[in-house]
Amino acid sequence: MARTLLILSVVTTIALAAIGVAHSDQLSPGSKALEEANSAMHQSMTMEMTGNVDADFMRSMIPHHQGAIDMARIVMEYGKDPEVRTLAEAIVSAQETEIAFMKAWLEKNGVPEGGMEMDHSQH
Repeated sequence: MARTLLILSVVTTIALAAIGVAHSDQLSPGSKALEEANSAMHQSMTMEMTGNVDADFMRSMIPHHQGAIDMARIVMEYGKDPEVRTLAEAIVSAQETEIAFMKAWLEKNGVPEGGMEMDHSQH
């Protein structure tokens, strides 16, 4: 279920980017907020890789999932369609759970969210 929701959020993001016909100044407040959240998500996903693919995946997915949450909350605020709002609520719930898992995994493995593995040799 969570994987399906992730795929749906990615497809939605791509569709919104592809539709980008209107200029920002012509967008509704909700669409403008989605555009800003999408931009912020992509910016926060840009990070230096450590060489540890597992850690890099987890670190990269946290801002990706947070972006999905931010966009879903915007739809919950501005959206009108009940099915879309229900999907947005499910996305928030699933992504929050997955973020908590990823943060716990990083901590358990001594990897800070922002970068290199921690040196526990002096603890």
